[in-house]
Amino acid sequence: TIEILKGIRDKYEAHHRVTITDQALVAAANLADRYIADRHLPDKAIDLIDEAGSRLRIKRMATPPDLKDLENKINAVQEAKKKAVEEQRFEEAGRLRDQERALLDERASKEAEVKASGINLFDEVDEEAIAEVLSIWTGIPVYKLTEEETAKLLNMEAELHKRIIAQEDAIKAVSQSIRRTRAGLKDPKRPSGSFIFLGPTGVGKTELAKTLANFLFGDDDALISLDMSEYMEKHTVSRLVGSPPGYVGYEEGGQLTEAVRRKPFSVVLFDEIEKAHPDVFNTLLQILEEGRLTDSQGRSTDFRNTVLIMTSNLGTQDLRKANVGFGKNDEAMSYQRMRDKVNEALKNHFRPEFLNRIDEVIVFHELGMPEVVQMVDLMA
Repeated sequence: TIEILKGIRDKYEAHHRVTITDQALVAAANLADRYIADRHLPDKAIDLIDEAGSRLRIKRMATPPDLKDLENKINAVQEAKKKAVEEQRFEEAGRLRDQERALLDERASKEAEVKASGINLFDEVDEEAIAEVLSIWTGIPVYKLTEEETAKLLNMEAELHKRIIAQEDAIKAVSQSIRRTRAGLKDPKRPSGSFIFLGPTGVGKTELAKTLANFLFGDDDALISLDMSEYMEKHTVSRLVGSPPGYVGYEEGGQLTEAVRRKPFSVVLFDEIEKAHPDVFNTLLQILEEGRLTDSQGRSTDFRNTVLIMTSNLGTQDLRKANVGFGKNDEAMSYQRMRDKVNEALKNHFRPEFLNRIDEVIVFHELGMPEVVQMVDLMA
């Protein structure tokens, strides 16, 4: 793809009157391959370069009027010269050639004057221009791991703690996994992250998913939430990918696949995953292994840029009865006992091939009175 882009670069440079760097060509190929799943290379990379060049050319429309007049005169002379050559009027063509050279020299002189005054006329399509176009297409800020982004990821724990009380172990595990992903230390064919959040009701599992969506994608609406209690029956599983042909709602697509197709950069929350029908896990296995899912209409949905979070309170019902109130006696041992019981319940409920594809299984702490007071202060 990159070699094809290099071969057609001069045509787009001449058309848009911009310079396209080698880095822009590489970025167009790589970013298009990673972020645009419903089209093919090199077509989508070529469109990226074309639109980036046209955007810069439009920005140049703010150039001085006399320079625009010169551009129009040059174009008119070039057309007349071409026509004279075709009609074999060579003396006239030679005169027009001299006129063209004079106009080009005049334009170069005026461009130098304008450039000296601080207006940039010679726009260059670079990596940032490609990323800007891609952001417009996808609605997601595409950025490199700059120093600012690196600092943001290094301070991820502190940012998450602004909305999450306690749960240091959970936040640390999530942050480390996301940093590994952003550093490129993951299988590029799999989702950006996959987690199972375990623990009693009301300890912050769903809130952490919302906070993570806001931190990673800058918007609370980047969270796609599915209540798995609605998928307890076998016939409801098809709603994830859409009804089969001939059934009501076939044209509407699946609730999961359509939501991710509209927001390919999102956190997908499967709430109370233990209530889902076993067939749901066959669907999740495909997503966790291949990073994509095919809906009932044969369209492939890309999950490589999503973070999958499953919540459950397996194994915590009996513990809640034993730990009524906010006593914190022997808290460390209580948490260890809860974690062992929860992990045992998890292994009894889910198949090994499913659990082995999850990045992190995180058990949340119960909240004591001091944490509840902090929550009240945070909400006040």
